[in-house]
Amino acid sequence: MRHDNTYIVMFAAAVCLVCSIFVSASAVGLRERQAANRVLDRQKKVLTVAGLIEEGEAVGAQQVAELFSQSVEAQVIELASGEVDSGINPADFDQQKALKDPASSRPAPANSAGIRRLPNDALVYLVKPQGEVEKIILPIEGKGLWSTLYGFLALAPDTTTIEGIIFYAHGETPGLGGEIENPSWKALWQGRQAYDESWEPAIAVIKGAAGPPEDDPHRVDGLSGATITGRGVSELVRFWLGDGGFGPYLERFRAERSAA
Repeated sequence: MRHDNTYIVMFAAAVCLVCSIFVSASAVGLRERQAANRVLDRQKKVLTVAGLIEEGEAVGAQQVAELFSQSVEAQVIELASGEVDSGINPADFDQQKALKDPASSRPAPANSAGIRRLPNDALVYLVKPQGEVEKIILPIEGKGLWSTLYGFLALAPDTTTIEGIIFYAHGETPGLGGEIENPSWKALWQGRQAYDESWEPAIAVIKGAAGPPEDDPHRVDGLSGATITGRGVSELVRFWLGDGGFGPYLERFRAERSAA
Protein backbone atom coordinates (compact mmCIF):
# COMPACT_ATOMS: atom_id res chain seq x y z
CA MET A 1 0.00 0.00 0.00
CA ARG A 2 1.47 3.33 -1.02
CA HIS A 3 0.92 6.65 0.72
CA ASP A 4 1.36 10.15 -0.61
CA ASN A 5 3.77 12.66 0.88
CA THR A 6 1.06 14.38 2.92
CA TYR A 7 0.32 11.18 4.83
CA ILE A 8 4.03 10.57 5.51
CA VAL A 9 4.55 14.11 6.78
CA MET A 10 1.48 13.97 9.03
CA PHE A 11 2.47 10.57 10.40
CA ALA A 12 5.99 11.78 11.18
CA ALA A 13 4.61 14.92 12.84
CA ALA A 14 2.27 12.82 14.99
CA VAL A 15 5.12 10.56 16.09
CA CYS A 16 7.26 13.59 16.97
CA LEU A 17 4.41 15.17 18.94
CA VAL A 18 3.78 12.01 20.95
CA CYS A 19 7.50 11.61 21.68
CA SER A 20 7.89 15.25 22.72
CA ILE A 21 4.93 14.96 25.09
CA PHE A 22 6.40 11.81 26.61
CA VAL A 23 9.86 13.38 27.05
CA SER A 24 8.42 16.59 28.52
CA ALA A 25 6.21 14.68 30.94
CA SER A 26 9.16 12.55 32.04
CA ALA A 27 11.35 15.62 32.58
CA VAL A 28 8.69 17.33 34.68
CA GLY A 29 7.93 14.18 36.64
CA LEU A 30 11.60 13.51 37.41
CA ARG A 31 12.58 17.13 38.14
CA GLU A 32 12.32 16.83 41.92
CA ARG A 33 14.19 13.53 41.95
CA GLN A 34 16.95 14.97 39.76
CA ALA A 35 17.28 17.98 42.06
CA ALA A 36 17.47 15.71 45.10
CA ASN A 37 20.14 13.58 43.42
CA ARG A 38 22.22 16.68 42.63
CA VAL A 39 22.08 17.76 46.27
CA LEU A 40 22.99 14.25 47.42
CA ASP A 41 25.92 14.05 45.01
CA ARG A 42 27.23 17.43 46.18
CA GLN A 43 26.97 16.35 49.81
CA LYS A 44 28.83 13.13 49.06
CA LYS A 45 31.67 15.02 47.34
CA VAL A 46 31.97 17.40 50.29
CA LEU A 47 32.10 14.48 52.73
CA THR A 48 34.71 12.78 50.55
CA VAL A 49 37.09 15.75 50.35
CA ALA A 50 36.52 16.28 54.09
CA GLY A 51 37.76 12.74 54.70
CA LEU A 52 34.52 11.64 56.35
CA ILE A 53 33.89 8.94 53.74
CA GLU A 54 36.29 7.13 51.44
CA GLU A 55 36.28 7.94 47.74
CA GLY A 56 34.23 5.33 45.92
CA GLU A 57 32.78 3.98 49.15
CA ALA A 58 29.26 2.62 48.79
CA VAL A 59 27.23 4.85 51.09
CA GLY A 60 23.45 4.99 51.03
CA ALA A 61 21.51 8.20 50.44
CA GLN A 62 20.14 8.27 53.98
CA GLN A 63 23.57 7.74 55.50
CA VAL A 64 25.05 10.54 53.37
CA ALA A 65 22.27 12.94 54.36
CA GLU A 66 22.58 12.09 58.06
CA LEU A 67 26.38 12.36 58.11
CA PHE A 68 26.25 15.67 56.25
CA SER A 69 23.66 17.18 58.61
CA GLN A 70 25.61 16.01 61.68
CA SER A 71 29.09 17.05 60.54
CA VAL A 72 28.84 19.90 58.04
CA GLU A 73 27.53 23.44 58.31
CA ALA A 74 26.82 25.10 54.96
CA GLN A 75 27.01 28.88 54.74
CA VAL A 76 26.16 31.34 52.00
CA ILE A 77 28.68 34.16 51.92
CA GLU A 78 28.96 37.39 49.99
CA LEU A 79 32.09 36.91 47.91
CA ALA A 80 33.16 40.55 47.77
CA SER A 81 33.10 41.13 51.53
CA GLY A 82 33.43 37.61 52.89
CA GLU A 83 30.48 38.16 55.20
CA VAL A 84 27.96 35.41 55.86
CA ASP A 85 24.63 36.19 54.18
CA SER A 86 22.16 35.01 56.82
CA GLY A 87 19.24 36.04 54.63
CA ILE A 88 19.77 33.09 52.26
CA ASN A 89 19.03 29.51 53.22
CA PRO A 90 22.02 27.37 52.10
CA ALA A 91 19.69 24.44 51.43
CA ASP A 92 17.83 26.51 48.83
CA PHE A 93 20.83 28.23 47.26
CA ASP A 94 22.03 27.08 43.84
CA GLN A 95 25.40 28.69 43.12
CA GLN A 96 25.49 27.66 39.46
CA LYS A 97 21.98 29.05 38.92
CA ALA A 98 23.01 32.31 40.58
CA LEU A 99 26.07 32.46 38.34
CA LYS A 100 23.90 32.32 35.20
CA ASP A 101 21.56 35.08 36.40
CA PRO A 102 22.81 38.61 35.56
CA ALA A 103 20.91 39.92 38.58
CA SER A 104 22.85 37.70 40.99
CA SER A 105 26.28 37.67 39.33
CA ARG A 106 28.88 40.04 37.95
CA PRO A 107 31.83 40.04 35.54
CA ALA A 108 34.94 38.45 37.05
CA PRO A 109 38.12 40.50 37.37
CA ALA A 110 40.86 39.75 34.84
CA ASN A 111 42.27 36.32 35.57
CA SER A 112 44.16 33.39 34.05
CA ALA A 113 41.68 30.76 35.21
CA GLY A 114 39.20 31.33 32.39
CA ILE A 115 36.53 32.61 34.80
CA ARG A 116 34.28 35.18 33.17
CA ARG A 117 31.55 35.72 35.76
CA LEU A 118 31.23 35.38 39.51
CA PRO A 119 28.13 34.84 41.62
CA ASN A 120 27.52 37.59 44.15
CA ASP A 121 27.09 34.90 46.79
CA ALA A 122 28.78 31.52 47.15
CA LEU A 123 28.58 28.41 49.31
CA VAL A 124 31.23 27.34 51.80
CA TYR A 125 31.13 24.28 54.04
CA LEU A 126 32.48 24.09 57.58
CA VAL A 127 33.30 20.56 58.70
CA LYS A 128 32.43 20.39 62.41
CA PRO A 129 31.98 16.74 63.49
CA GLN A 130 32.77 17.61 67.13
CA GLY A 131 31.40 21.15 67.16
CA GLU A 132 34.68 22.91 66.31
CA VAL A 133 35.67 23.73 62.74
CA GLU A 134 38.11 21.10 61.52
CA LYS A 135 38.09 21.89 57.80
CA ILE A 136 36.80 24.51 55.39
CA ILE A 137 35.51 23.25 52.04
CA LEU A 138 35.48 25.68 49.12
CA PRO A 139 33.87 25.07 45.71
CA ILE A 140 36.35 25.75 42.90
CA GLU A 141 36.10 25.84 39.12
CA GLY A 142 38.05 27.03 36.10
CA LYS A 143 39.34 26.08 32.67
CA GLY A 144 41.55 23.11 31.94
CA LEU A 145 42.64 22.12 28.43
CA TRP A 146 39.30 21.01 26.98
CA SER A 147 36.74 21.78 29.64
CA THR A 148 35.69 23.57 32.78
CA LEU A 149 36.87 21.74 35.90
CA TYR A 150 34.54 21.64 38.91
CA GLY A 151 35.73 20.57 42.33
CA PHE A 152 36.21 21.24 46.02
CA LEU A 153 39.28 22.32 47.99
CA ALA A 154 39.60 21.46 51.69
CA LEU A 155 41.63 23.68 54.01
CA ALA A 156 42.58 23.30 57.66
CA PRO A 157 41.30 25.94 60.12
CA ASP A 158 44.55 27.89 59.63
CA THR A 159 43.13 28.52 56.09
CA THR A 160 46.43 27.67 54.39
CA THR A 161 47.19 23.99 55.01
CA ILE A 162 45.54 21.94 52.26
CA GLU A 163 43.64 18.91 53.53
CA GLY A 164 42.35 17.62 50.21
CA ILE A 165 41.15 18.37 46.69
CA ILE A 166 38.59 16.67 44.47
CA PHE A 167 37.34 17.27 40.94
CA TYR A 168 33.91 15.83 40.22
CA ALA A 169 33.13 17.11 36.72
CA HIS A 170 35.39 17.79 33.75
CA GLY A 171 36.04 16.79 30.15
CA GLU A 172 39.82 16.37 30.19
CA THR A 173 41.55 13.58 28.26
CA PRO A 174 41.45 10.20 30.05
CA GLY A 175 44.93 9.08 31.09
CA LEU A 176 46.32 12.61 30.70
CA GLY A 177 44.44 15.60 32.12
CA GLY A 178 41.87 13.14 33.42
CA GLU A 179 44.47 12.10 36.00
CA ILE A 180 43.22 14.93 38.20
CA GLU A 181 40.86 12.21 39.44
CA ASN A 182 43.72 9.86 40.35
CA PRO A 183 43.72 9.29 44.15
CA SER A 184 47.53 9.08 44.19
CA TRP A 185 47.86 12.53 42.63
CA LYS A 186 45.19 14.08 44.85
CA ALA A 187 46.99 12.69 47.92
CA LEU A 188 50.04 14.79 46.98
CA TRP A 189 48.10 17.94 47.88
CA GLN A 190 47.66 17.05 51.53
CA GLY A 191 49.87 19.10 53.82
CA ARG A 192 50.83 21.65 51.15
CA GLN A 193 50.51 25.37 51.90
CA ALA A 194 48.02 27.39 49.87
CA TYR A 195 49.55 30.78 50.79
CA ASP A 196 53.01 32.21 51.22
CA GLU A 197 54.17 34.25 54.22
CA SER A 198 52.44 37.36 52.84
CA TRP A 199 49.10 35.55 52.43
CA GLU A 200 49.38 35.54 48.66
CA PRO A 201 48.10 32.40 46.90
CA ALA A 202 51.22 30.38 46.14
CA ILE A 203 50.20 26.78 45.48
CA ALA A 204 51.09 25.52 42.00
CA VAL A 205 51.18 22.34 39.95
CA ILE A 206 54.65 22.21 38.44
CA LYS A 207 56.17 20.37 35.49
CA GLY A 208 57.92 17.37 36.98
CA ALA A 209 58.14 16.19 40.58
CA ALA A 210 57.87 18.32 43.68
CA GLY A 211 59.47 17.57 47.01
CA PRO A 212 57.62 16.50 50.16
CA PRO A 213 55.28 19.08 51.75
CA GLU A 214 57.73 19.92 54.55
CA ASP A 215 60.48 20.78 52.06
CA ASP A 216 58.45 22.02 49.09
CA PRO A 217 55.21 23.35 50.61
CA HIS A 218 53.83 25.33 47.68
CA ARG A 219 54.32 22.91 44.78
CA VAL A 220 52.54 19.75 43.61
CA ASP A 221 53.76 17.15 41.10
CA GLY A 222 52.78 17.80 37.50
CA LEU A 223 50.59 15.51 35.42
CA SER A 224 52.58 13.64 32.77
CA GLY A 225 51.51 14.81 29.30
CA ALA A 226 48.97 17.26 30.71
CA THR A 227 50.88 20.48 31.28
CA ILE A 228 47.97 22.72 30.28
CA THR A 229 45.52 20.92 32.57
CA GLY A 230 47.99 21.22 35.45
CA ARG A 231 48.47 24.91 34.74
CA GLY A 232 44.69 25.32 34.69
CA VAL A 233 44.41 23.67 38.11
CA SER A 234 47.07 26.03 39.46
CA GLU A 235 45.33 29.09 38.09
CA LEU A 236 41.84 28.17 39.25
CA VAL A 237 42.93 27.23 42.77
CA ARG A 238 44.92 30.44 43.16
CA PHE A 239 42.01 32.48 41.80
CA TRP A 240 39.54 31.12 44.36
CA LEU A 241 42.07 31.64 47.15
CA GLY A 242 42.57 35.26 46.08
CA ASP A 243 40.70 38.53 46.49
CA GLY A 244 38.32 37.77 43.63
CA GLY A 245 37.31 34.48 45.21
CA PHE A 246 37.22 33.34 48.83
CA GLY A 247 40.17 35.48 49.96
CA PRO A 248 37.99 38.00 51.86
CA TYR A 249 36.06 35.22 53.59
CA LEU A 250 39.22 33.37 54.64
CA GLU A 251 40.78 36.59 55.92
CA ARG A 252 37.68 37.28 57.97
CA PHE A 253 37.70 33.68 59.25
CA ARG A 254 41.32 34.04 60.42
CA ALA A 255 40.59 37.33 62.17
CA GLU A 256 37.56 35.95 63.99
CA ARG A 257 39.46 32.81 64.98
CA SER A 258 42.35 34.88 66.36
CA ALA A 259 39.98 37.08 68.35
CA ALA A 260 38.13 34.10 69.87
